[in-house]
Amino acid sequence: MRGFLIDLDGTLYTDRGAVPGAVETIAELRRRGIPFLFVTNTTRRSRRRLVERLLGYGFEVSAEEIVTAVVAGARFLKEKGYRKIAPFVSPDTLEDLSQFELVGPLAGSDGAGDGAPDAVVMGDLGGGWTPGLLNQAFRYVLDGAALVALQKDRYWLGPSGLELDAGPYVAAIEYATNKRAAVCGKPEAEFYRAALGLLGVRGRDVAMVGDDLWGDVQGAQRAGLAGWLVRTGKFREDVLRESGVVPDRILDSVADLLEETG
Repeated sequence: MRGFLIDLDGTLYTDRGAVPGAVETIAELRRRGIPFLFVTNTTRRSRRRLVERLLGYGFEVSAEEIVTAVVAGARFLKEKGYRKIAPFVSPDTLEDLSQFELVGPLAGSDGAGDGAPDAVVMGDLGGGWTPGLLNQAFRYVLDGAALVALQKDRYWLGPSGLELDAGPYVAAIEYATNKRAAVCGKPEAEFYRAALGLLGVRGRDVAMVGDDLWGDVQGAQRAGLAGWLVRTGKFREDVLRESGVVPDRILDSVADLLEETG
């Protein structure tokens, strides 16, 4: 491989801190001049906050090295000409959507007098999801707003164990409205193409390294990259066996990248 796209949560770190050896691995990749970018479906933090978190764990990183589903979503919304957005994302994420007019309950509005949004934007709210919020998103889409999912991951490794991610909530709105969401993050091929454009390396020479079988491994493979799975984060051996997804490599952790690059 001549370059890497590297996942964040579950791959470089978890809520318990940096994965052992991860800080040293990234420093060594940088020293060897091997191109890499950090790519993430995390929608609970802005890119600025992600940089702060990585620096806090000891990683050397700049905002330009991080490609997020939120930033990809903002680009998609702009290309579609959507201006008025109803965000259903963590408050920490709103700064990456500040170029739009934000309406609805999570934008500090009760919706009265706002008018209909052009699009509903859904990310991971974790325990913040309530029946009321889901109903509001449902009504907006039913009344004509586009449904935009920053990502549709199934679950992630949270402080208490595996927790539902944004995907099940997006699927609920899709089912109720009979409308398909436009997905902006992994595993969409456009997301990978944008990351490869920034990396400057051809897809067949790049490996996506992450802990998500569908977004990181299968999505990358379908986009023409190699998909490497790590046994950290939300990895489960039984899920791997039953998934039908065949990673190009399986690593005990991201620290094994050094062995794979010689």
